[in-house]
Amino acid sequence: MRTIQSRQNTLLKELRRAFHAGEPTDDGYCAIESVRTIEEAIRSGLRFRAVVFSESARNRAEKLLPQVSTHVETVIVPDEVFSSAVATDTPQGVAALVRIPQHTLAKIMEAPDPLLVVAAGLQDPGNLGTMVRSAEAFGAAAVLITEGSASQFNPKVIRASAGSMFRLPVVKTAARELLTALREKKVRLLATSSHKGTAIDQADLTGGVALFIGSEGAGLPKALANEMDATLVIPHSAGVESLNAGVAASIVLYEASRQRRSEKS
Repeated sequence: MRTIQSRQNTLLKELRRAFHAGEPTDDGYCAIESVRTIEEAIRSGLRFRAVVFSESARNRAEKLLPQVSTHVETVIVPDEVFSSAVATDTPQGVAALVRIPQHTLAKIMEAPDPLLVVAAGLQDPGNLGTMVRSAEAFGAAAVLITEGSASQFNPKVIRASAGSMFRLPVVKTAARELLTALREKKVRLLATSSHKGTAIDQADLTGGVALFIGSEGAGLPKALANEMDATLVIPHSAGVESLNAGVAASIVLYEASRQRRSEKS
């Protein structure tokens, strides 16, 4: 491993910029950190550009380096330099630049009867990451992100997705373009509501379905809400005003998965 001492090193500046901007580098690599996230990236077959370790994490380097290609740049830096480059307050001492596979809306629309999740104005990165994780777990074809939502490259989104961001297609798209594509594909547009709508166990969630999830506070933007074919409600105690957006999406995805399995059996 090469040793770097300066915070102004080009690689560290790129890593820092990617973390804090929540966007890929100019050549398309995303910043990730933590042992678990990097192991998921390795397991998912992602291409690494560089792996950076802190001095206090040399033991982790011994565990991870045999799993990384010998062509990947690997460096070690002082703890304080590492902390200045990453996003978390208590880092585990390992970070990397990886290329996350890119997908297109047109390709996603080729799937027959897709189950899709749409984040529309969902700004909380933890919720978005949870949705991506649940979408992979329950067989969704993709997660689509419209204007006003957190970036899928935000480190908190990647961390909350627990590796699902590396495997499930996640695409940012303009809402108007998305609506046109969904209508052409004859995909039903469904929104969730805290208090009114069809109970999810009474709704038909088979066939082509796009589940729209808005922000917890404001819900879906009005222009999108007016386009929905139906509204779904998750029955719950009257004492609970609403469910966390990531939790709500996960419950509906589970029900959709259950119905689709029953249809095939």
